[in-house]
Amino acid sequence: MSKIFDTLSREAFRAGVNPRTDESRKWFRQRAKALRGINRKDLMQEDPIERGGQEIVGSMQMFFYDPKTKDTLPYYDKFPLVVVVGPAEKGFYGLNLHYLPPVLRAKMLDSLMEVATSKKSPNAKFDITYERLKGMSSMRYFKPCFKHYLSAHVKSQFARVPAPEWEIATFLPIAQFAKIPNPLTAYKDSRKMIG
Repeated sequence: MSKIFDTLSREAFRAGVNPRTDESRKWFRQRAKALRGINRKDLMQEDPIERGGQEIVGSMQMFFYDPKTKDTLPYYDKFPLVVVVGPAEKGFYGLNLHYLPPVLRAKMLDSLMEVATSKKSPNAKFDITYERLKGMSSMRYFKPCFKHYLSAHVKSQFARVPAPEWEIATFLPIAQFAKIPNPLTAYKDSRKMIG
């Protein structure tokens, strides 16, 4: 599937959906349910996705990942969609939005938008830290998706999602969970962790 970001943006425009609203998040969630067969490698090559780059803290990134502890994990996402929170030993901390069911993912994105440096600039970032995540009641959905990624286990270039496409990327059915047949197990576990 090519040009998925452009296609979905045009469809939303034709449907009269205003970007970055509750209505648009609902529309993209519903539209994403109908999508099938997205090629993740092709997706990472699409405009407006940017490959590579060193300044990743605060950005939304896609990449292929092979965890060091995969043998002991009950499941893991091989193609995370991560909001990078900050550096960590031998890697970085990030929020993998794929661990949240779509309705909670929408709520988490709403909370993250509150700390975005801009909502319109393609270069906008999330002004987020672990302390801020813990301190804001609106960020309570972060616990199941907060992960430590090791740089040596990132198996592709990073693909940065520009700010105007955050909403689309958040709802694309691109999670690639290993060891479970579908993400419902992860969603159930995440809801328990949130409480």
